Amino acid sequence: MRSAAAHLTPLIDQFLNYLLVEKGLSRSTLESYSSDLLRYADFLEQNGRDTVSGEDTTLILKHLINLRTEGLGARSRARHLVSIRGFYRFVYREKILPLDPSRLIDLPKTTLKLPDVLSISEVQRLLNAPESVKPSGLRDAAMLELLYAAGLRVSELVNLRIQDVQLEAGFVRVIGKGSKERIVPIGQYAREKVRFYLDHARRLLIKERSSAYLFVARAGRPMTRQGFWKLLRQYARIAGLIKKVSPHSLRHSFASHLLEGGADLRAVQVMLGHADISTTQIYTHVSHERLRELHRRFHPRG
Repeated sequence: MRSAAAHLTPLIDQFLNYLLVEKGLSRSTLESYSSDLLRYADFLEQNGRDTVSGEDTTLILKHLINLRTEGLGARSRARHLVSIRGFYRFVYREKILPLDPSRLIDLPKTTLKLPDVLSISEVQRLLNAPESVKPSGLRDAAMLELLYAAGLRVSELVNLRIQDVQLEAGFVRVIGKGSKERIVPIGQYAREKVRFYLDHARRLLIKERSSAYLFVARAGRPMTRQGFWKLLRQYARIAGLIKKVSPHSLRHSFASHLLEGGADLRAVQVMLGHADISTTQIYTHVSHERLRELHRRFHPRG
């Protein structure tokens, strides 16, 4: 009998191609889907199956139980189920199966991990850490300010090109996950820092070379994610921050500070580039924790 993995590979490939062309998912996301589904195909083979059917609900549940027995955490199991449900939904939509056996299975509960968030004063100390006399310091100050001002991912920051930042209009054009474009407003501080960097530092860093990238390192090359990580750790030490600081810390802080200030959740979702508002909702927990703490400290019956 032909193995399940070999039998299902063409169907899995069709699904992955759909995700690539129709959904625009990134290569790393597609690789995760592929890995999860091939593992599920191997599980089917071990259970005497060489294809999928509309009666697979029990098998899907058994697979999730096996994953837990093998030591996979709730988040990893949830990712596997997302892959499997997407696959079955696709096969059903293509009329290969008469019904979707995964539709009744809920995602496993995951422990909510609140993101690390810097206070406003901690952000200010971090943003003031770069030296303002060196060209590299002016570049770093502009990068930190823009990262916080627009809530960017580090990959989005280092891939910005000069034409992506409209300083007069006050916005930045970002190409995010899945090559999706979004427009994010930036405030006065970020505009001033970026303009000062462009006027007084970028030409000194790039020397005689040319580059379309906004932020450049040695020899006019674009700043790398790893290079920026190192700089950020250095500035966190200079700022005397005890918390573990990563580029995502400023993105988390951007979202949390907006919500604490009264911003609409859907507006924050758009600025972060989240496809699903449930991803953004984790920041409401941060805000709620802050509100509870303020109530406890200042309410006479708190």
